[in-house]
Amino acid sequence: MLVGDRRLWSVAAIAATAVLVLGACSSGHHTSAERTSPADHSSPSGDVTTSPSAAPPAPAARLTSNLADGTQDVTPTTPVTVSAAGGTLSSVTMTNPDGKVVKGAFSTDKTSWHVAEELGYSKTYTVSAKAVNPDGRAVTRTTHFTTVTPPNMTMPYLDTTGGASIQSGATFGVGFVASVHFDEPITDKAAAEKTLNVTTSPAQQGSWYWMDDQNVHWRPRVYYQPGTKVTVSANVYGKQVSPGLWGQADQSVSFQIGPSHVSIADDKTKIVTVYQNGQVIKHMPTSMGKGGSTVDKGKTITFWTQPGTYTVLDQANPVRMDSRTFGLSLDAGGYNVLVYWATRISTDGVYVHSAPWSVWAQGNTDTSHGCLNVSPSNAQWFYKWSQVGDVVQVKHTGGAPLAVWQNGDWSVPWAEWQAGSALH
Repeated sequence: MLVGDRRLWSVAAIAATAVLVLGACSSGHHTSAERTSPADHSSPSGDVTTSPSAAPPAPAARLTSNLADGTQDVTPTTPVTVSAAGGTLSSVTMTNPDGKVVKGAFSTDKTSWHVAEELGYSKTYTVSAKAVNPDGRAVTRTTHFTTVTPPNMTMPYLDTTGGASIQSGATFGVGFVASVHFDEPITDKAAAEKTLNVTTSPAQQGSWYWMDDQNVHWRPRVYYQPGTKVTVSANVYGKQVSPGLWGQADQSVSFQIGPSHVSIADDKTKIVTVYQNGQVIKHMPTSMGKGGSTVDKGKTITFWTQPGTYTVLDQANPVRMDSRTFGLSLDAGGYNVLVYWATRISTDGVYVHSAPWSVWAQGNTDTSHGCLNVSPSNAQWFYKWSQVGDVVQVKHTGGAPLAVWQNGDWSVPWAEWQAGSALH
């Protein structure tokens, strides 16, 4: 080969090598202007893309109730509930055996429902519920349950210690004692007492005291503050207050306490001193029980006005007083008379009353069979001024102390009173 030809071959080889190098560089290092998007590598039509997979359907909502289908002996106060998980409740209907719809309420987010009224005894209820999941797919559930059939029931009555019903909105004295009377004997006093409640405003400490198997009293530790608002409740419905004994119906009453009326009958002076809100407003001469006793047909009858703290129970004008009701016959020195302006302060017949026949003795001599005799004008004034629950203290007389059953609730020391509670 000629030297010139060799030079031409070398140039050609170098040129070819440069082309190869440029090709290698261009395949791995494009400039920004040379970069391409995925669309540049699509098919000529440009329509082929990758689509996301379709979302799977939402799980079905789940309906549950706190009572299984066919549950028996449900208490009427059971909080029946229905709940939805993975969805919301679209409807819940609860009906009684007559087809009447029972009131209910949904939660704010409609994931739960609860019954909103008391149920009846011995009834079968039907609960029909429907829930939907986020896709709107519905599920339904129907359950039935039956409430308990009580073997026996008792009704509580809210009374004064004089035996009258406590009237809503009434005004009573600072010594007022509330009484709950059950019309069936209570064998589990603790269970029954747990259904009883007293609220006072302003708040004042108090306690229950069982008089017997059917009667329980409540009083504050000290006399009420005048103006106190009081509510007494017996929330017995749907509760077993003793084995086999269920509450028939709830009872509640509200009342208020009036001004402080306290009268002190002192047998040393034979004067009843009357206080209103701590201030003396009247003095009434009195003739109290003459003392001693007699035996009539084998029964011993005493003639003392017993010492202790009484309260006003009720009033009558006139009232017939018959000594035969407590065992003293007429031929043994008894009586059967109409008495006017009579304010009763004990369960066994002690009154503050008009006694025109003993005005001569009032203030100096005890002549009665146990009552507090006062003049007709004083009896009338006291009658009109008094409130049920006013305090009457009797001091310095003979005879046995006033017993709790005689209206001596306030004669019981506080520690002993508290011990009379079944929950103490």
